[in-house]
Amino acid sequence: MAFKLPKSIGTLFGFEEHLSEWGRPVKERDLDPGIAAEADREGITYIDPSVPEKDRSTSVEHEDVHHDQMRRGDLDYTHDTVTWKGKTVARQSITEGGHNLPWEKEAYAKVPKSKK
Repeated sequence: MAFKLPKSIGTLFGFEEHLSEWGRPVKERDLDPGIAAEADREGITYIDPSVPEKDRSTSVEHEDVHHDQMRRGDLDYTHDTVTWKGKTVARQSITEGGHNLPWEKEAYAKVPKSKK
């Protein structure tokens, strides 16, 4: 019985090689309706499988801004809250991805074609 190696390291570890960078892997995950991608605190970007290939790199660029915000210490979150520059708000009181949110304003300004 022969052992067959996966064709790529991305296949082996479950990430999208063409969208990933060193230290910031991109993985597919079913996300909530209306959410194309999300950045987690460990540096992983999750992208919804329904996002068309032509829109994926823009969605990842948008999430990269959020990774940078977290690295700077400007953005943090828990399951229930989001903290931006020291001010904490309940997630249930905001619309995730809303253009009016200060952390989203920066991301949309840096990646104008992004759709969250």
